[in-house]
Amino acid sequence: MARQIVVGIDIGTSLVKVIVAEGILEHGRVVPKIIGTSSSESKGVCRGYITNTDEAAKSVKSAVNRAEKVAGVKIKRAYVSFGGIGLGSVVSSGSAAISKADLEITERDLNTALEASEAAIPKATLINKRIINTVPIEYKIDGKIVWGQALGLKAQKLEVKALFITCFEHHLSDLINTVEEAGVEVIDVVAAPVAASFVTLSKKQKRVGCLLVDIGAETLSIVVFENNNLTSLEVFPIGGNDITNNIALGIKVSLEEAESLKVNTEKRMAYSKKKLEETISKQLEECFNLIKTHLKSIGRDALLPAGIIMTGGSANIYDLKSAAENSLKLPSQIAEIYFSTTTEGKIKDQAWAVACGLSIVGFNADNEQRSIGIRNGSIFSDSGRRWGKMFLRWISQFLP
Repeated sequence: MARQIVVGIDIGTSLVKVIVAEGILEHGRVVPKIIGTSSSESKGVCRGYITNTDEAAKSVKSAVNRAEKVAGVKIKRAYVSFGGIGLGSVVSSGSAAISKADLEITERDLNTALEASEAAIPKATLINKRIINTVPIEYKIDGKIVWGQALGLKAQKLEVKALFITCFEHHLSDLINTVEEAGVEVIDVVAAPVAASFVTLSKKQKRVGCLLVDIGAETLSIVVFENNNLTSLEVFPIGGNDITNNIALGIKVSLEEAESLKVNTEKRMAYSKKKLEETISKQLEECFNLIKTHLKSIGRDALLPAGIIMTGGSANIYDLKSAAENSLKLPSQIAEIYFSTTTEGKIKDQAWAVACGLSIVGFNADNEQRSIGIRNGSIFSDSGRRWGKMFLRWISQFLP
C-alpha cells in the first residue's frame, strides 16, 4: 500500500514553513502524523505577498530541501497558503429554480445558485481580483432557512448566501510561480487564516460564534465563525514587526533587543516599565481597533460567545490576552494547535498553525462526508494546465 504523504507550505513575511505529514492507521482510521518540518528565512516577501519571485523561490527551495532530509521523502506537490494583504472577502446572494420535475434539490441546483450568487457581486468589487474559495453561509428553500444540508430536499426555489474569499490576481499568480520555480507543484491554494482555523478551533467554538485572530509579522488576519459557518474574513497591513519597530524607536534599542523585549518579561527589568508598556499597549490598541471596526461593520461587535482565539508567530506578545479582552470586550485565549487525536499531535508554537492546517486539508480533500462547503475557484485556469479542486474538506474528527 502506497504511503499517503501530504505537504503544506506556508510562505510568511518572516519565515517559510514546511510540514510533511503521513497518514497513519490508528484505531481503524487514518490520522496524520508529522514526519518532517523545516523553516527558512523568508526573502522577497512583503506584507504577505511576493515582491521578488527569485528570492522567494530560493527561500521555499531551502525550506523544502531541509524538510525532505528530515522526512526522508521527495517533495513534489504541496498545498500552499495565501495570506497577503490582498486577501479579503465579500458576501453575496443568489437563487435558482429547481431543475428536476419532482423538485428534488440536486448538486446541479446548488452549483447554479452559487453561480448566481457570484454573478451578483458588483463588478467593481472584483477588479484585479480572483475568487479562491466560495463558502455557502445559508440556504433557503421557498423562503425558509434550511438547517443542515439542502441537498435532497424538495422545493421550487433555492436561495443561497455565500462568502467569497478573494485575492489580488497578480499576487496569486506570483505565489504559484514562486512555488513551482522551487520545483514543487501547487495542488491547491487555501486562504491562510482559513487553514489555521482547521487546527485551532473546536466544533463548539465555531457553532456558538468565535473570532480567530492570526497575528503575523506584517499582517493581521481574522476569520469569524457562527453556526459552524465561516461568515467573514479580513486582513490588515499591521503585525508583530510594527510593535518591534515602535519599541526600538521608543526605548532606543536595536531591533533584536526590541524583539526580545516584546515577549520576554525578565529583560524588561532594565528599562522603564511604564514607557515599554505604553509603547506596546498603543500598538496593540491600534490592532484591536481595526478588528473592532470590522466586527461592528458585520454586526458582531462583542457578540461572539466563544470569544477571541489568537494564533500566529506574534501571538506570544506579553499580556496579549488581557489587551484583547479590554479592547474587544470578549473572552480571549491563545490558541492550541491540535494536529491529531494523540497527545503527541499537540503543537505549542502558534506560528505553525497555517502549515498544519494545510496538511489537514490534503488528508481530507476527497472526503465527501467531511465537507464544510469550501469550493475553490479556477485558480489555475490561465495556465490551461489544471483546475483547482472543487472541494476542501473539514477535519472535525481531529478537533477537540
